[in-house]
Amino acid sequence: MCLIAFALNADPVCPLLIAANRDEYLDRPTAPLHRWSLADGTEVVGGRDLRDGGTWLGLSPQGRVAMLTNVRQSVAGPGSRSRGELVTRWLQGDGDEDRFAQGIDPEAYGGFNLVVGDFHARRWSWLGNRHPDRPHEDHPPELHRRALGAGVYGLSNASLDTPWPKTQRLKLALQASLALRHDANGGWIDPLTQALFDDQPAPDLDLPRTGVPGDAERALSSAFVRMPGRAYGTRSSMLVSTRPMASGWQVDLMEWTHDHGSVGRPVMPGKAHQRVELVWP
Repeated sequence: MCLIAFALNADPVCPLLIAANRDEYLDRPTAPLHRWSLADGTEVVGGRDLRDGGTWLGLSPQGRVAMLTNVRQSVAGPGSRSRGELVTRWLQGDGDEDRFAQGIDPEAYGGFNLVVGDFHARRWSWLGNRHPDRPHEDHPPELHRRALGAGVYGLSNASLDTPWPKTQRLKLALQASLALRHDANGGWIDPLTQALFDDQPAPDLDLPRTGVPGDAERALSSAFVRMPGRAYGTRSSMLVSTRPMASGWQVDLMEWTHDHGSVGRPVMPGKAHQRVELVWP
């Protein structure tokens, strides 16, 4: 996952709202959004990396949530373990962030940003193994943490709330979407899909400087990434939203999957390929 905006307890009508794009090599085997189980029987709702078995954004029926992005570096070692397992490990657990963090070896993974949360406990945290102020520099990995209060956050391939243009635009779209949550016609979806499907690169003066070549920096600066020469791009887009029920919360997940070989532009709102509903008591 390479671009996420999320609102935590920013609106009582929708205490959790997530909009995310996953960028990946086009030949990496992937299963779309669905219900699946880990070896110990833990149920996961999300897409699945069929190469290493983890995921980039997952929810559990018990109200645990985790989402992941990589940290961009000009020369990045893959690490000995898959970053996607950090998401499933959080979903498998029943403890708090302190115990979870104690079990993470920051040197075992490539650069990552991880947001974990317990919806019912209203506890959320960001964890990463690159320095928040210097995420693209090569230095010994160390685990960093930050508790997250109510608010709107953005995350791409730097650190939490690094103000990259596409991250800022998606955060603004999320705020606009929250203001439309009372629209019975579903108008709240439109700002988010428009922002997620935006394939226009940032102006050169606003490009991040992460150490990759300039043409790659430019291509990666759009929310929806197309890099056919590198067989890389945005593979899927997902929305996660919550709304109150008589007893508990309904969680709606929608995912658009993108075939770069046959689709000129992303499918438009209302054409989500996969939809899953959860109920959190």
